[in-house]
Amino acid sequence: MPEWEDYKSEAKNRGSLAMELFVVSTKPVKSPEELRAVLPAHLAYQKQLEDLGVLVMAGPVSDPTGKLMQGEGMIIYRATSLEEATAITAADPMHAEGIREFSIRKWLVNEGRLDVSLRLSSQSLALA
Repeated sequence: MPEWEDYKSEAKNRGSLAMELFVVSTKPVKSPEELRAVLPAHLAYQKQLEDLGVLVMAGPVSDPTGKLMQGEGMIIYRATSLEEATAITAADPMHAEGIREFSIRKWLVNEGRLDVSLRLSSQSLALA
């Protein structure tokens, strides 16, 4: 297996985007009641990170069947290093108060498509 930075350099050289982001997997370790109590502070923190351009996307993930919501989530951050991304994640009230635990990994975005539809007259935005 190649070293991460070598692979990132190779990806850039072949014309890929090679944008490094950080993917956080998070799961509850306390009761739903304890989670709900910290939810407003968590959402305020995520909104602050969104406003700063640090939060790319966040939300819950289903169980493996796709039918149940088990409280697990995924967060994608922009950061300059794994250490910075880890500090950002650890400062989330859900993690800081021990309501959720997390793991974090680098993600190299090389290809894909994201469409944004901005309709000025109706002041609407759609993401596809």
